[in-house]
Amino acid sequence: MGKVLRETAKPSSNSSHPSTSSPPATTSSTSITETVRGSHQFKITGYSLSKGIGIGKYKASHTFSVGGYDWAIYFYPDGKSLEDNGTYVSLFIALASEGTDVRALFELTLLDQSGKERHKVHSHFERTLESGPYTLKYRGSMWGYKRFFKRTALETSDYLKDDCLCVNCSVGVVRSRTEGPKIYSIAIPPSNIGQQFGKLLESGKKSDVSFEVNGETFAAHKLILAARSPVFRAQLFGPMKDQNTQCIKVEDIEAPVFKALLHFIYWDSLPDMQELTGLNSKWATTLMAQHLLAAADRYGLERLRLMCEANLCEDAAINTVATTLALAEQHHCFQLKSVCLKFIATPENLRAVMQTDGFEYLKESCPSVLTELLEYVARFTEHSVFMCKHGNESILDGSDINGRRVKQRL
Repeated sequence: MGKVLRETAKPSSNSSHPSTSSPPATTSSTSITETVRGSHQFKITGYSLSKGIGIGKYKASHTFSVGGYDWAIYFYPDGKSLEDNGTYVSLFIALASEGTDVRALFELTLLDQSGKERHKVHSHFERTLESGPYTLKYRGSMWGYKRFFKRTALETSDYLKDDCLCVNCSVGVVRSRTEGPKIYSIAIPPSNIGQQFGKLLESGKKSDVSFEVNGETFAAHKLILAARSPVFRAQLFGPMKDQNTQCIKVEDIEAPVFKALLHFIYWDSLPDMQELTGLNSKWATTLMAQHLLAAADRYGLERLRLMCEANLCEDAAINTVATTLALAEQHHCFQLKSVCLKFIATPENLRAVMQTDGFEYLKESCPSVLTELLEYVARFTEHSVFMCKHGNESILDGSDINGRRVKQRL
């Protein structure tokens, strides 16, 4: 039989079959320009006393943050420009942090204090900008007005009340970004490393050092302690390390305080103070925070020290603020010290604080702090004063601005 031969035909380049190639892809993106806005109110008290400080000299607000940059308000009581010869007050907003070509919108408002809301407003917002936002070239660049207000008119206006001016400044930092299509997103859980280390502390597994504190023993791990505290690092691994690192006796710290210290080292958070002390009182938690601050300073735990400072600031009270002030002085906690001084120096608090045992402790342990306290008191009493004890009465004894002796009984 003959063979049947089949030839497979190859498609011709001129084939009439339709093309299966994909159409060109189309993508898109969007450029978004917007303002990040924030405001700050600056109160200028004692306006009449600020006059005469000199042309070009100013009163500055605290810095405030908007759009990732720091800003400050500058008020010139005698004006900024020599050519005006003190006829006008000047008002400016300045870039107070590093930055180049920062584009922003501004609004400076001198508040009407009569309640009529006839404020004096200079604003970039809500109006057409011929040349776009203002550009600040570098740190210290300013926007504002050399002739913001004529002094003679200001001093007879409703903007000045009780020798006080109020200025509100709004800043809108212009920021741009480009967004493309979001193809997917993956949720990332928060870090739980503190929980993992905390469970290790609770279990006591693989612990290689223990601490004896007032008859209680606490097991821990050398490497974790050394990683978290420079003092523990030197104590456990330094050239002058303790000879017996298996069980270290800790003096001058109460057991609950040391337990809280270890909790922070492992968990990176504060424990429940009421649960730790077994007392449901603000006084007990304040006392624990005071002791824990001292322990944090002893072991070089800066974050823990600041957390204790923050709690003590929030919990300032008549019966504990004097001992907190002494603690702040002894451990160089300058922010906490400032808060305590201001709290005590107010007239409504001063008399009550001076009657506490804590105030007697403050006078004995930190006599130099009394001088600083009296500087704050002087702002309220309008006297330069120093404190002394006379019989059973506490008095302020000093000189007034004319040199006359004065005594004010508290």
